[in-house]
Amino acid sequence: MLFYISVFALAALLILLLHRYRSSIAPYVPDRVRSIFPRFNNYIPLSTFADQANAGLTSSNFDIEANNILDGDSRTGLDEIGTQEVTEIMRRERVNFDQARLIRHNRILARNGIDPSGMPLDSKAITHL
Repeated sequence: MLFYISVFALAALLILLLHRYRSSIAPYVPDRVRSIFPRFNNYIPLSTFADQANAGLTSSNFDIEANNILDGDSRTGLDEIGTQEVTEIMRRERVNFDQARLIRHNRILARNGIDPSGMPLDSKAITHL
């Protein structure tokens, strides 16, 4: 019984590590294995502002091209985890970039106990004097 539990735990650990380091492992995976896992083939890290703008992560309200690319911003790009969340929301809910950013922001507020209007949901919070 303990043997099966340890084999399961080792497999789960291996899967978690492969998922965590998929961007560095992806170039070394053979094409036969990539054909088995089609989502693995679609992963492309967006590391620069130009890559992110080309992927549709820009709008008139959040203009990466004017504010970052043309101004010669020395940073590498937007937050990688945030861009993945926004692109996943865009894909799953079929919304544009600005709507996906709003959905993500409202989710972050809700996780922290804040109403979408910015008011805390805690009944003991002091909101005015």
